Amino acid sequence: MELQKVILFYGFTPISDPEAVRLWQNTLCETLGIKGRILISHQGINGTLGGDMSALKKYVKATKVYPGFRKIDFKWSDGTGNDFPRLKVRVRSELVAFGNPYEIDVDENGVVNGGKHLKPYDVNKLVEARGEEIVFFDGRNAFEAKIGKFKNAIVPDVETSRDFIGEIESGKFDHLKDRPVVTYCTGGIRCEILSAVMVKRGFTEVYQIDGGIARYGKKFGDESYWEGSLYTFDGRMAIDFSDQTKLIGECEKCGGATKRIYDCARIACPELVLLCDDCHKIESNLNCTHEPTGIQRDREMVG
Repeated sequence: MELQKVILFYGFTPISDPEAVRLWQNTLCETLGIKGRILISHQGINGTLGGDMSALKKYVKATKVYPGFRKIDFKWSDGTGNDFPRLKVRVRSELVAFGNPYEIDVDENGVVNGGKHLKPYDVNKLVEARGEEIVFFDGRNAFEAKIGKFKNAIVPDVETSRDFIGEIESGKFDHLKDRPVVTYCTGGIRCEILSAVMVKRGFTEVYQIDGGIARYGKKFGDESYWEGSLYTFDGRMAIDFSDQTKLIGECEKCGGATKRIYDCARIACPELVLLCDDCHKIESNLNCTHEPTGIQRDREMVG
């Protein structure tokens, strides 16, 4: 059996006809036998795909033929096409649902006036040079940070990306506006937008980790400023960067250390449950304790 992998990617570039791009991408993936999720908007493309390595390489080569996608950074990780139940290629008004399709401006070079990109090595150099002055700022949903985050990071109280603008405008982070803020997220796309949101609202020194946690963890494993597991929006649910990964998640029932995340067992409930192995064996624990809100988590988010 051929080796299988998962690729994570995004690219901000103006797309005049998102539906045409959707049809092309859907046909390309079906032809290659690739499964996963791709979102397309007038802002660009965002995807996570799994399948045979040879098929994924053909996908990357074909996708880069499109002029606006030539510079896309495809990040590879362990996984298979079976981590995704099906192929879904959809058009959305935003690549990430921040609640305003016009919150950011995009040109052929990407997001306009976003944070400065830092390679993983440069992140560490910045921390070594500036010390405790540096603020790590989580650009994901708060639930994701329960099993892994940067050390001493600020984790905003958000359930979906739509909550970020309100959080930033609330004033609770105004004391950080003159400090160096390093935003981060899974693969880079959410903090790409978040960094622009922060710059627009007066934060003077904003950075983002190029390639997100996925790239940083691949470079440094668990030997630097990241700790814990990385939540993923597919069948893997969580991945580790080494065999020394620290368990920072706490079981919602007994408080024991865990990184195991499960879908709520209630029909159509979008919530997630964090449980240890023993508590997971008790069927009643698989129902979340949240009251139904009607809010759909960013379950289609891929980075």
